[in-house]
Amino acid sequence: MTVQHAPTPQQASAERRGAWEVIKDYMMTTDHKKIGLLYIIVSILAFGIGGILAVGIRLQLALPEQTLLVGNTYNQVLTLHAALMIFFFLIPIGLFGFGNYFLPLQLGVRDVALPRVNTFAVWLFIFSLILVILGLANGGAPGVGWTFYYPLSVDANQTGVSVLMVALILNGIGSLLGSANFAATIVNMRAPGMSLWKMPIFVWSIFATSILQLASLGGLTAAAMVTYLEIKLGLSMFNPGIGGVPVLMQQFFWFYSHPAVYVMLLPYLGIGAEIASTMARKPLFGYRVMVYSILGIVLVSLLVWLHHMFALGIPEAWQIAFMIATMIVAVPTGVKIFNLIGTLWGGRILMKTPTYWLIGFIFNFLIGGITGVSLGMVPFDYQVTMSYYVVAHFHNVMMFGTAFLAMGGIYYWWPKMTGRFLNEKTGMLHFWLFMVGSWMTFLPQYVLGLLGMPRRYYTYPEGNLAWTELNFVSTLGALTLLAGGIVFVWNMYQSMKQPITAGPNPWGGFTLEWTAASPPAAYNFAHEFPRNFPTERPLYDWEQNGETLTPVDPKSIHLPQDSIWPFMTAVGLLLMGYGLSFGWFTNYTPAGGLQPFFQASFGHVLASVVLYLSFPVFFYSLFKWAGTREYAVPVEHHHLTKYDNGFMGMSWFIISEVGLFAVLIAGYVYLRVIGAAEPPALRPNVWLAAVNTLILVSSSFVVHKAEQDLHHGRATWGRLGLFITLLMGGLFMIFQVYEFALFGTESDWKQNLWQACFFIIVGLHGLHIIIGGVGVALPYYQAMTGKMDKYNHGSIVPASLYWHLVDVVWLLIVAIFYAW
Repeated sequence: MTVQHAPTPQQASAERRGAWEVIKDYMMTTDHKKIGLLYIIVSILAFGIGGILAVGIRLQLALPEQTLLVGNTYNQVLTLHAALMIFFFLIPIGLFGFGNYFLPLQLGVRDVALPRVNTFAVWLFIFSLILVILGLANGGAPGVGWTFYYPLSVDANQTGVSVLMVALILNGIGSLLGSANFAATIVNMRAPGMSLWKMPIFVWSIFATSILQLASLGGLTAAAMVTYLEIKLGLSMFNPGIGGVPVLMQQFFWFYSHPAVYVMLLPYLGIGAEIASTMARKPLFGYRVMVYSILGIVLVSLLVWLHHMFALGIPEAWQIAFMIATMIVAVPTGVKIFNLIGTLWGGRILMKTPTYWLIGFIFNFLIGGITGVSLGMVPFDYQVTMSYYVVAHFHNVMMFGTAFLAMGGIYYWWPKMTGRFLNEKTGMLHFWLFMVGSWMTFLPQYVLGLLGMPRRYYTYPEGNLAWTELNFVSTLGALTLLAGGIVFVWNMYQSMKQPITAGPNPWGGFTLEWTAASPPAAYNFAHEFPRNFPTERPLYDWEQNGETLTPVDPKSIHLPQDSIWPFMTAVGLLLMGYGLSFGWFTNYTPAGGLQPFFQASFGHVLASVVLYLSFPVFFYSLFKWAGTREYAVPVEHHHLTKYDNGFMGMSWFIISEVGLFAVLIAGYVYLRVIGAAEPPALRPNVWLAAVNTLILVSSSFVVHKAEQDLHHGRATWGRLGLFITLLMGGLFMIFQVYEFALFGTESDWKQNLWQACFFIIVGLHGLHIIIGGVGVALPYYQAMTGKMDKYNHGSIVPASLYWHLVDVVWLLIVAIFYAW
């Protein structure tokens, strides 16, 4: 659509929209700023709910033998508190909230590389949160902790585990799509003249975090998926009854969940650096060193997960190796703290609320980081690993470490996002309540841990030295934090009642977002930038050089069309997630086996019906999405590379798929090497695998030829090639289903570990064949309906790339399951 001139603030306030118009706008929007606001608003909501749950936990532990939250109720509150804070606040608000809003603005572009994928991702995030909450009305929340350790997670007495697994997988899909989108935007869509080494440090932090997400999230997905499959089908890699290794689940889980600590840190370090440079009126101290340290953290954080498992009987050589890696990861982390201090040192510091949050972060995070180093020491970790010392350390780093910079980012960018300022005095009250409340809450917990108080217990006896007094002080601290949260909400509410008064650059910042209006127009900028970027502070450099911005008529700017179909596709997955969480395709339980469908409970039958209904909703919406052009008029796209955004986005996304299969295959290879997963005498025939390999490898050549034909205008041959690819994929799946049916009747996967691993990994590959087939069907549909031309290549490039991936993975599967 052609964008009109942005209304003035007075016009905007005069044209008040109704609630439905606003909701519909956010359901359909492709505007990265509105999507960023959705992430921020929902994350703050999750933060509030999680904070109230934390206060409930502290009220239960304020005194001995309390009965407010007892037994599994306490476990459920604890699990929801942790899951909400980690997966629905700390990770999304920094990476996807601030990232979505400010990444394109700082890069000087009008949107992310794949705007409609962005819409789909944010609604997956929101719907996964809704799924978790729906669990409360369907048997209760899970009481297994956010780590859902095996075998507690598959205990028949536990409820809500399935919905947590499904919600984590859906949230993870949205997170991976968002991360791939960011990486593609940074590589392919920077303002002309802005090299990688001239990007703002916040952009670098988002880039590094996205890479870390893509590389590591497969661990959490693998842990959640195998746990879910054991609950629903009895398929397991962890069940010791058939030779599985329970600790393998923790290996999968921590392979992501320790890097997740840095996913919760790196975006905020970028925010802190932006605040420090702007408020100190100085360039960032050691810009290149900070970039290298951020990238160093990405690498080393993938090599330290085992330090969460020192007390599990890991071989000493491994413990020492991971202890050393833990010490090493502290080095680039410390470098970044010095960068922040060095930036502030000697500057003409503007002591406003964002500055206080930054200084509070530096002090708090330093203490938390030092206690983290102590936990990396194996002998000390043995003593405190399941104590409140670990709780205190984690919250020291996350709650009154990175969360301080989340608040700092809100206070820093609030004028840009809303055109209004947050009240300074109220903001300072918020800051000091959080600072005092954090220390009151968590400092006593360090001491409690050293005094031997275990974590995850809902009560404690009287008479232990100082336990009662320290717990009471900790609870008073939690109530102080609650008061701070109320002040924060009040400050935002009062701010939104004020008129828009903030100018484009109220703090005197040096990066490109400060050239846009406050709040920015839909098209971000009504000007073009000079082509030279001497440093990462272009506004300062251009002012010194006397360069100016070139005005652009907003009527000449074209933006992607809003569309309801990404939202509806996400609705299809919400319905599918509900059905998979509380129902199944049949009435099957691992304990009772297959039973008549309508003998199941009403809730199971209802959810199963919803599951079946979700498929037409999902596929109809997906094909409608594919059949709607991204732009209403032909638009020449700005690319810094020779590859289009679809190829670039899929290339980054494939990293996550490789990571998922790598984690699962590594687990299988380990089980096979130690002799736990010995193949049965009768296993799938190699000849059938060879036929399937021939079909799949041939289909890769066919889809590649079809892609080339479509790019060169040979539409008929291109459509034929896509059709043949779909036929070959369908033939592959027929043979695969036949093989599964044959092999499934020969032996019981609940009694044979090799067979369980086979069904999990080969079955996952079969799911990817279906996904890839749908991906190929989309450009076939686009080609058949005339949606492809020289400006619009549809989704053929990413579909072809993904199809090649599933073919390569199949070759590896043939090697490890059929040939080995």
